[in-house]
Amino acid sequence: MRELVCISHDDTWAARLPTWDVQLVSGLAEAARLLRATPCLTGLIDLPASEGEAGLRALDRFLRLHWRTHWIALAPPSVACMPDWADIVLDHLFDFHTTPADPLRLAHALGHAHGVALLRSQSLAGTAPPMGLAGNSAAITRLRAQIRKVARAEAPVLIWGESGSGKELAAQAIHAASMRARGPFVPINCGAIPPALIQSELFGHARGAFTGAARDKAGLIESAAGGSIFLDEIADLPKELQSNLLRFLQEKTIYRVGATRSITVDVRVIAASHVDLQQAVALGQFREDLYYRLNVLPLTVPALRERRDDLAILAEQFFRAYAAEKSPRLKGFSSAALRALRAHAWPGNVRELINRVRRALVLAEGRLIAPQDLGLAPAHAAAHDGAALGVSRIEAERAAILASLQRWDGNVTRAARELAISRMTLYRQMAKHGIAT
Repeated sequence: MRELVCISHDDTWAARLPTWDVQLVSGLAEAARLLRATPCLTGLIDLPASEGEAGLRALDRFLRLHWRTHWIALAPPSVACMPDWADIVLDHLFDFHTTPADPLRLAHALGHAHGVALLRSQSLAGTAPPMGLAGNSAAITRLRAQIRKVARAEAPVLIWGESGSGKELAAQAIHAASMRARGPFVPINCGAIPPALIQSELFGHARGAFTGAARDKAGLIESAAGGSIFLDEIADLPKELQSNLLRFLQEKTIYRVGATRSITVDVRVIAASHVDLQQAVALGQFREDLYYRLNVLPLTVPALRERRDDLAILAEQFFRAYAAEKSPRLKGFSSAALRALRAHAWPGNVRELINRVRRALVLAEGRLIAPQDLGLAPAHAAAHDGAALGVSRIEAERAAILASLQRWDGNVTRAARELAISRMTLYRQMAKHGIAT
């Protein structure tokens, strides 16, 4: 039987709607408690004739928080003529009827609302992200299976994936599924720490090791004791520090800067890179012995273009995550927008999807997000040729880098921070695209 939450002081609604499982509540506070415990697809609001402007403002606040339910309201003429009523109808309601409502029309409206809500919920089935990795595509299903396997081991893990594809999310999933889940998870971006400080930050320092070292300080590796440390963009680690990390992987001990005694640290190392480390080894940019120490359990995070079946699920997940930024009238994605998402090349991967969804939440003017709100051409206008997609991706990368550098007056550090990549990675991308500093 279809469930319906009904906000009314009239206790006859259950008898009047025999084909519905009516959950009757007398007010907004009680309805909020019910919906927190048991979400409902469809709702009916029976407003009393005594409802005033304060009541409508309270209703507006309630509906802003419970926008996932498809609401139909019954309003007496005295309420329907209030100035605030039109905004509530436009912003929040699937439909409304002026009382006394026609029973047949109301039954049709409730059935229509429930059908639309059910279709939307079915199309987004599986939005709850298992292990923090949402989606049902073959690529992400395979990755989750691999994570379950490597999580049971204690050996180092090396994750490869394009920038923005979700490598840290995969590392968090490994930690959460491991025996170390109750310990700390310490993420470190190896390219974001200044070279002069990285050794002290990773390994700590002893008192008096250098000017300003007034006391002993534990490093980030020590702070992860009993848990996992995530070394993101490991390729950006300076060569002179790679030998120190190799020693730690071999002996499970570290030396603080300026110290003479070693410290044993029980921590699992998970490293990640968007750079092909084998190629970096061949070019002499990364130690071969460290590569083989890290590459015991390799994982590859698929690019978003390899997960097109997950795009609707991911877009809805981000729509909900950033719902506080949206207009109350905005209810979701149009079919054209979903087609445009599937047609796009996604050079920035999941990070780009998040940015485009957040942009649409702010800029969209209709009830549904359109392709132009996402900054995408409609799917029928998108290029389908593989070579064209490759060109589009390269052009998008170059345009993003140029725009960021222009915004920060050529400051590479700030541009890298805005693009969520390391300075070394940005320098490589600038060289690749022929961009001068």
